[in-house]
Amino acid sequence: MGTGEECCSTQLIDGDGGFNVHGIDNFMKEVKLAECGLSYAVVSIMGPQSSGKSTLLNHLFGTNFREMDAFRGRSQTTKGIWLAMCAGIEPTTLVMDLEGTDGRERGEDDTAFEKQSALFALAVSDIVLINMWCHDIGREQAANKPLLKTVFQVMMRLFSPRKTTLMFVIRDKTRTPLENLEPVLREDIQKIWDSVPKPQAHKETPLSEFFNVEVTALPSFEEKEEQFREQVANLRQRFHHSIAPGGLAGDRRGVVPASGFSFSAHEIWKVIKENKDLDLPAHKVMVATVRCEEIANEKFAYFSSNEDWCEIEESVQAGPVHGFGKKLSSIIGTCLSEYDAEAIYFDEGVRTAKQEQLESKLLQLVQPTYQMMLGHIRSGTLDKFKEAFDKALSGGEGFSVAAHGCTKAFMTQFEEECADAVIEQANWDTSKVRDKLRRDIDAHVAAVRATKLSEITALYEGKLNEALSGPVEALLDGASSETWPAIRVLLLRETESAILGISSALSGFDMDEQTKDKILSSLENYARGVVETKAREEAARVLIRMKDRFATLFSHDADSMPRVWTGKEDIRAITKTARSSSLKLLSVMAAIRLDNDTDNIERTLSTALVDNTNSAVTNRSITTVDPLASSTWEEVPATKTLITPVQCKNLWRQFKMETEYSVTQAIAAQEANKRNNNWLPPPWAILALVVLGFNEFMTLLRNPLYLGVIFVVFLLIKALWVQLDISGEFSHGIVPGLLSLSTKFLPTVMNLLKKLAEEGSKKPATTDTRPNPLPGSMSFQKGVNATSAMSSSASSEITSENGSEEYSSSSKHD
Repeated sequence: MGTGEECCSTQLIDGDGGFNVHGIDNFMKEVKLAECGLSYAVVSIMGPQSSGKSTLLNHLFGTNFREMDAFRGRSQTTKGIWLAMCAGIEPTTLVMDLEGTDGRERGEDDTAFEKQSALFALAVSDIVLINMWCHDIGREQAANKPLLKTVFQVMMRLFSPRKTTLMFVIRDKTRTPLENLEPVLREDIQKIWDSVPKPQAHKETPLSEFFNVEVTALPSFEEKEEQFREQVANLRQRFHHSIAPGGLAGDRRGVVPASGFSFSAHEIWKVIKENKDLDLPAHKVMVATVRCEEIANEKFAYFSSNEDWCEIEESVQAGPVHGFGKKLSSIIGTCLSEYDAEAIYFDEGVRTAKQEQLESKLLQLVQPTYQMMLGHIRSGTLDKFKEAFDKALSGGEGFSVAAHGCTKAFMTQFEEECADAVIEQANWDTSKVRDKLRRDIDAHVAAVRATKLSEITALYEGKLNEALSGPVEALLDGASSETWPAIRVLLLRETESAILGISSALSGFDMDEQTKDKILSSLENYARGVVETKAREEAARVLIRMKDRFATLFSHDADSMPRVWTGKEDIRAITKTARSSSLKLLSVMAAIRLDNDTDNIERTLSTALVDNTNSAVTNRSITTVDPLASSTWEEVPATKTLITPVQCKNLWRQFKMETEYSVTQAIAAQEANKRNNNWLPPPWAILALVVLGFNEFMTLLRNPLYLGVIFVVFLLIKALWVQLDISGEFSHGIVPGLLSLSTKFLPTVMNLLKKLAEEGSKKPATTDTRPNPLPGSMSFQKGVNATSAMSSSASSEITSENGSEEYSSSSKHD
């Protein structure tokens, strides 16, 4: 590429027909052609070889094309097609210098390049200069006629040729005035046009439909250089504002925008080289398509790397961005505006289609970020709703009022934030996100509603459980004929109180009557369930309760004082009363009676277990049907049965077995008490003793010494009796008593003798005015204490070995 002071040029197509893509791209960047839009013109020149074409262009447009050196002879100077930019002409004007025709270098048969270059010039140029000699005008075989034929012939290969200005430049003008030369030239041009074969559609089409013909003349450059320069300067003025209306190319058609000139020229030459017909409208659309695509890709790449967009995209990753929609709409709008500015001169349909594609790609790029933004708005709104809803409920606001108010407020807030995030260029529907938010809010409200209802229900169930469990247990423990009526009254009172409270609590939930009745019914069933559960628990412990009641009534009197079996009590009557009370407890525990239904469980149990026992004792020969030989009670459903008849019978049998021992112990204690309290012999024995021992009694009266000996022996025996605790030892049995006494007798005697000896060796105290106790008495007391301790330990050992303890013995120790 060559460069002058104000001119830049490059070889566009070389002599072999190769298109210089790299050169044209650098040329366009150098002259900043892409910024011109449609405000540029292309001028080309064609003519015979060595006719001064390059010289004319250099003087006319200030270019620097290589000129022929006349001193070296006439030969080919320009090879291929050269392109340069004019200096000092507005608008921007590009000049193409074509290789001369009719050159000896290519030969007379090689006219392919001439036709290709001519067609290229017609397809690209707005003005075509045809350089011709003045002396050729009017001559049949002049050099310009083959050139004109070539121009008109190749023009027919254009489907829709652009309106081109043909300016015939007559060189080396003679004295013949131009007014006389021009009609002859136009007549020759018309003849050539008429002789050129045309398509059927253009058979009658005039020359003016495709060409504006202009004629000018210049003097000889070599002979009249100053005059040549002057007239060239005047001709230069005609190229100023050449594309304006009335200018040389004022009515041109199908102009390619300057930014697409390089691509358009390349594609046109490619089609020409392939010897195809050149469809300029289709070519224009193709150029517009490619160039608009390039511009769109450039703008998309620019948007993708835009700092503001990258910052927004990164910020949205962390959370919502205020003014998201306005910021992004502005960036996208700027990008589309820049596209329009660069593609405005291309085909409108192509430009619009590519703009829509660019907009679609941009929106597709930002859509994930937009969806993420909506997600942040939705989640943020949901979190705020939860917080406000919980706060409203904590402040005592009704559930339904709080739910409705918060839902309406935050759905409105969501709509406002979505409006702030809307991208103007997009018509995206936010209904799905809004519906998702509404579903989330409704789900949260439903969850909180269920939780609150569960808490309220649990609260009143807890109150019912606390109000019923203890009292029901106490009533069942003191089972009587009024137990179940009292439980029913208690259940009714507490249930009504709970229903009243929960109805008041549910008033703020705005629920339908069916749901409310369901909750109240559930609470009533729960209350019944508490009573039934407690009754079943107590029924499982009925045997323990029966034994406790029997023990209480059997072992304590009417004043709740422990009984002492002195022998005066009626054990049979006491036992019957205690067992009847225990049977009453069993009958109360046998079934659940919350519905005020009557049954005969108590009478059946009394008949089968008490009356039947007595009658069986009196009449063993009569066989009767056992009313308890069944698994159900009459008139009592299985769901309300706590203890079946068979279970009652088994429980009663076990109860009697486990309480029989207490009755036996009481009887034994009563008999033992009677024996301990009666030491005198029978009256007949006393009478026999007086009659048979009269002589011995008289002997004692006659000899008082015997009385003293007997008294001493009595004291010794009494002391041994007390020390050895003979009555206590024999209370455990004869054999254990004898064994215990045999081990304690000798130590006790030795201890008594030792004590007597110690008392006898002491001197009586003279200063003590009180009478001294008898040594024998002191020894007797100490001996009694020691003997009692030994006896107790021995008795305990024997008792533990036997594994049982008689009730009478424990009573005596107590």
